[in-house]
Amino acid sequence: MNPPPSSSGAEYADGASVRLGALVPLTRPGWVEAGRHLLAGLELAVREVNDAGGIDGRPLELVVRDTAADPERAAAAVDELAGLGVAAVVGEYHSVVARAAAARADALGVPFLCSSAVLDALTEEPTQWVARLAPAQSHGWGIYADFLIGAGRCQVAVATQPSVYWASGTRVLRDHLVARGGTVVELDTNALTPEALCDALVDHGATALLLLVGHPEPAVPIVRAVRGDRRLAEILIGAPAGQPEFAEWAVALGEDGAAIPFLRYLPERLGPLGERVGKELRERLGEAPSFVAFEGWDAVTVLAAVLRSHGTDRAAIAGSWPRVAVEGTRGPIRFSRTPGISMWQWAWAPVQVVDRDTAEPDRFRILHAG
Repeated sequence: MNPPPSSSGAEYADGASVRLGALVPLTRPGWVEAGRHLLAGLELAVREVNDAGGIDGRPLELVVRDTAADPERAAAAVDELAGLGVAAVVGEYHSVVARAAAARADALGVPFLCSSAVLDALTEEPTQWVARLAPAQSHGWGIYADFLIGAGRCQVAVATQPSVYWASGTRVLRDHLVARGGTVVELDTNALTPEALCDALVDHGATALLLLVGHPEPAVPIVRAVRGDRRLAEILIGAPAGQPEFAEWAVALGEDGAAIPFLRYLPERLGPLGERVGKELRERLGEAPSFVAFEGWDAVTVLAAVLRSHGTDRAAIAGSWPRVAVEGTRGPIRFSRTPGISMWQWAWAPVQVVDRDTAEPDRFRILHAG
């Protein structure tokens, strides 16, 4: 754990804004649609904070930086934001990018509330500076493995690409499935064409194919190839990382994109707060908000509560994580030290396994909850 920095953040003149840095993937190769939803949630919450009087009469200002799914760019953005005097940093969707941001925030002594990235090892060592809203990968993907087992889909193939995130997900799935008599085989999409991947699925007798790959490439061509292969008519295609959550998935694949179970972090029914925020997000986005948009709103709302009660001193903000008690859109948010997790963690946001309805691809069906 790093010692507190010598500086606790910028001093503000009376009436000056309280700045929050925001890390969001807004350009390719980042997942732009996820970034757009995340930013909508962040911005809506900032607007509501300011409409309610800001932070002790000072406006909350969001200073947004595009990470474009680039870890080095994210780390540089944390440096820049720290120099601009932000009280804290919030956001990020991609786990590998969030890991770079968390490491830099920890080194600089800047509080970082990660909204959406799930990689368990977001920091190498325990840190007081980082907290997270999204469930850890071992928790969410373990629930996904339980779903596969319950569905009788234990002979699993994972179509994967080199990445710490995908490797971690494969490990979680293997740990859960093999212990209960299942198998997991890895298929390298950098070495196999979609057609060759179909042949490998037949050879291995796989009952499920999980897409541990980027979207739209190579996920979309793989889905099309598997859906078009009569030998694989009975195979389950799954996407635990959540690729089918966003509208661009349905646009790209139509009916072929339905019945592909994925993880999302929403309750079965939103409460009054979630319903209200969801309506506002829908108006802002022009479409149904994803869970990522709710994560953005919750993240700013948590930080606003911390800023009101503990001020803008960075060390005071980081020291407040264990005392957070905020009503979020998806339930009461509190942070704790969780075994195997190096930061302060909300344990846990609600987890669902859902898919798009084959008869109506814009409608989601809840298949399993944990």
